[in-house]
Amino acid sequence: MTINEIKEALGTLKTIAFELPNGELVPNHFHVTEVGKVTKDFIDCGGTRRQETVANFQLWEADDYDHRLHPEKLVHIIELSQKVLGIENERIEVEYQGETIGKYGLEFDGTNFKLMTKQTDCLAKSNCGIPAKENTIQLEVANGNSCGPGSGCC
Repeated sequence: MTINEIKEALGTLKTIAFELPNGELVPNHFHVTEVGKVTKDFIDCGGTRRQETVANFQLWEADDYDHRLHPEKLVHIIELSQKVLGIENERIEVEYQGETIGKYGLEFDGTNFKLMTKQTDCLAKSNCGIPAKENTIQLEVANGNSCGPGSGCC
């Protein structure tokens, strides 16, 4: 979900609900404590430089049970972040506290904003000899085709 998509969805709602991947709702006394622009500049395991920019929302469960974040207030916060931080129509990533801070993608089902699990990935599969459609890595140690120092693999 992008910034423009969330603003459009918020315009249709009277209340905001975030749903965790297990189907439970984030308690309705949550706050969006941060809206930020996060740029990650990195090199993948194949040596390719990459850059990724996301709009980051941080959800926090407050002990403040008397105030609820309303859709129009969140739109105001988003628009202010666009003006001050130069956020455009970036994809949204959500941080939410579990045992540690979890990072989630975001989708909207017409009623709830759904926190979607994210997975790590090797971005240089061809350098590592990983077939594109494989979900598992099999090391062929006997044939000397394993990932090792200087092999160009992750």
